[in-house]
This record gives sequence, structure tokens and C-alpha cells, in this order.
Amino acid sequence: MTLRADLAVIAELIAPKARVLDVGCGDGALLKWLRDEKKVDGRGIEINQADVNRAISSGIPVIQGDVDSDLPHYPDAAYDYVILSQALQAMREPKVVLNDLVRIGRKAVVSVPNFGHWKNRLYLALRGRMPVTKTLSYQWYDTPNIHFCTISDFVVFCEELGITIEHRVVVDARGHKTNFTGRGWAANLFGQQGVFLLSRK
Repeated sequence: MTLRADLAVIAELIAPKARVLDVGCGDGALLKWLRDEKKVDGRGIEINQADVNRAISSGIPVIQGDVDSDLPHYPDAAYDYVILSQALQAMREPKVVLNDLVRIGRKAVVSVPNFGHWKNRLYLALRGRMPVTKTLSYQWYDTPNIHFCTISDFVVFCEELGITIEHRVVVDARGHKTNFTGRGWAANLFGQQGVFLLSRK
């Protein structure tokens, strides 16, 4: 099984045989790969029942649940890693969710889309309308994204919450790692998404 490129970047950050919770895990593709290739003990939570059913049919233990309301029920340090991929911007309270991730897991792996990418800026500047791109494929009125941020915004957000960024990867439009470090204007301008390994200070 070949992982989608951006999920492969996340998978690299997970240690073998770790206990993993994938929050908003979709159909469980990442968990399945981690189980088969890295022998992790993985669990998932997903709001979409059809995705839950697909994950379970693949042998992945996933429960149907709402991240915004269910994470507070998980105990502290229950997992080695908690993963949240491309979903923080859709949470009602990102601050609460991020704090829960680093509480539940000894480490958290979070990926966020970069709304500051140059294509989004150019689209808005030239067309005067909210961007609709491959990675931001929704119209403004039906998007699940309710909190728009850039890579730089996320870095500052972590600093304000006292969360340590142990490692960061900037990903291009194809989901592959770039040479940018996640600091400064270049990553914020050219990265399609940022992937961050986090822990509580």
C-alpha cells in the first residue's frame, strides 16, 4: 500500500511500535499503513460514519465521534502520538483541540494548510474572490474551514500556548517535502502545508 505523499511525511515522524491516536482519521489509510509497516498500536476517531465503516472493514479500530466534544474525555498521556491532519482549521475551538492533542499524546503531529501560499494570494489579488484551488477546493459559503491560518500563524499560535515545535516540515502542492524549514517568509509564501511535531514544554 502506498500512502498519499503528505501522509507519508507524517508517517516518517511516528516511531515504530508506538501507541497512536489518529484524530479525524478518515478511512483509516494512515493508521493501516502505520500498523502494517511500523507495527503501531493505532486507534482512530472520525465524525463521518461512512469513513468509519470503511476503516473498520479494513480492520482498523475507529470510533465515530466529534473531535470538538470528545477529546476532553481521553486521559492524559494515553498515547505516544496523536495525529491531526488537515483538520485544525475546521475545529470550532482550535486552541482547546491543540491543547488536548499534546495532553493526550506525549507528542502530537499536526498538519495545517497554508492559506498564505502565493497562489492563494495571487488568486485573491487578481480575481478579488476567495481562492478555490486543489488544496482549498471549497467555495467560501460551503467550506468546512472556519479558521484560516498561515504557517507563520501556526508557529506563533504554538508559542502563545507554550507548545514546543520539535520538528517542522513544509510540504509542496504534490505533498512532498521542500527545503524550507518552516521559518520566515519563504516557507509561508511557497509551502502548501506545514507538518509539525509538537510536545508540551
